[in-house]
Amino acid sequence: MRYAVGTGGKRIRPLICLASAVAVGGRVEDAKYPAAAIELLHNYTLIHDDLPAMDNDRERRGKPTVWVKFGEANAILAGDALLALAYQVAAKAPRNIAAIIDVLGEKGVGVVQGQVEDVACSKSEVSKPQTSNVKPQTDDFIYRHKTADLFIAAAAMGGLAGGGSDADVAALREFALNLGLAFQYEDDLLDGDGIYPPDETERLVRETTAAAVAALDQLPCDTTFLRELAHKLIGRKV
Repeated sequence: MRYAVGTGGKRIRPLICLASAVAVGGRVEDAKYPAAAIELLHNYTLIHDDLPAMDNDRERRGKPTVWVKFGEANAILAGDALLALAYQVAAKAPRNIAAIIDVLGEKGVGVVQGQVEDVACSKSEVSKPQTSNVKPQTDDFIYRHKTADLFIAAAAMGGLAGGGSDADVAALREFALNLGLAFQYEDDLLDGDGIYPPDETERLVRETTAAAVAALDQLPCDTTFLRELAHKLIGRKV
C-alpha cells in the first residue's frame, strides 16, 4: 500500500480538495483528511487498473506496477485495503462527514462504471470496429466517469469540509467536471490517441478549461490556486 501511494504522481486530486476548502472560506487544515482519502481511493483504482485482467500494465510512474512487484493477489488485496482506508480517513473530516462519505462513494462507483465501459470498449475494438458516431459518445462517458468523477469528488469534499454552502459545492462540482475533461483531452494530445482530430481536441481543452475557470467566479473566497492549476494543466508535458 505504501509502495503504491508513495511512487509519486501529480497529487492533483488532493490539491484540488485542499484548495476547494479555501475557496469556500475554510482552511487548508479542514480538508486534510478528505484530501488524503481521495488520494488513497485514486491509488486503489490505479492498482486494479494495472492488473492483467484490466490494462495489463507492467510499469507506472517509472517503476514496476504493484502486481508485477508483489503479485496479482497482493495487488488486489492492497487495492481493497486502500479503498477501505479511504473511507476510514474521510470519516475524520471536521464537518459534513456523511455528505463527504456520500460523495466519495458516489464518485467511487462512477469510476468503476467508467472502467467497465472502458474494458468493454477495448474488447469490442478487438472484435469489430465501432461506428464513428458511437465511439465519441462512449468515450465521453468514460472521460466523465473514469477521469472527471474523482476531480468532482475532490472538489466537493473539500468544499464540504470547508463549510461551503450548497451553491458553493455545486460551483465546485462544475469546475471539477470541466477541469477533469480538460485534463483528459490534454492527455489525448500528449498520447496522440484521442477520439477527435488534434485541432478539435485542442479546442475542447480550451473550451473546458474556460468553463472550469468561469465556474470559480461563483465562489466567495480565494480561488487563485484553483485558477492557476487549471491553466497549468494546459500544455503540460506529462
